Amino acid sequence: MQSRKGKVAWITGAGTGIGLAGARALAEAGATVVMSGRRREVLEAEAAAIAATGGHAEVEALDVSDAADVQRVAEAVIARHGRVDILVNSAGLNVPQRFWKNQTVPGWNEVIRINLDGSYYCTAAVLPAMRARRDGLVINISSWSGRFDTFLTGPAYNAAKHAVVAMTAHLNEEECVNGIRACCICPAEVATPIMEKRPVRPSDEDIARMLQPEDLGRTIRWVAEQPPHVCVNEILISPTWNRIFLGAPDLKRT
Repeated sequence: MQSRKGKVAWITGAGTGIGLAGARALAEAGATVVMSGRRREVLEAEAAAIAATGGHAEVEALDVSDAADVQRVAEAVIARHGRVDILVNSAGLNVPQRFWKNQTVPGWNEVIRINLDGSYYCTAAVLPAMRARRDGLVINISSWSGRFDTFLTGPAYNAAKHAVVAMTAHLNEEECVNGIRACCICPAEVATPIMEKRPVRPSDEDIARMLQPEDLGRTIRWVAEQPPHVCVNEILISPTWNRIFLGAPDLKRT
């Protein structure tokens, strides 16, 4: 495994959940982590906690659905550090009204713009600098719903996450000649705050048996620690007790 000391990692959705776990894990591995999200106060508190344990963390608040805002932050990070070695696109959400029977246009747009457009904007913003250095790693957080058509997540989320898988594959196909690698991580249920946006919240017992954010943090770190000649194209990961297979009351079609 390669040391991440001296590397610069930019993580979106870094205030909570998978993004925060990834920021903590990469900081523990020695990287300087730039944490982005919409709530500056949350980011600053988490960055301070990382610093208190000896890590190096910075905050760049941003809305990933705003292309101009993304470009501003990317330019600021590159101006300050000279590069972005690792980009983790973890910003994501879903809406409670997520099925054909109750999906709204604003809800559809919010899901697509955060989950898909945001990943594209951030990747496009760092690619020129990565090409110039002929080195770079992009880690996109997709979903089990990006590999399979999962009923509980709805058409907008499924469409966005399937597109993230395809976008990641094409990034490897096109940019491998420039030394750039991309990995798409597709987790099944993870116990993050997104559970609170479910039409029916899973039970505390079920949430405890899901993947935990720290599991994904370790996965992100493992991908980031691979040597430059190794590209981990995709990871499909689930809890052993997989409710998508087993069913649960909140997963029933109504």
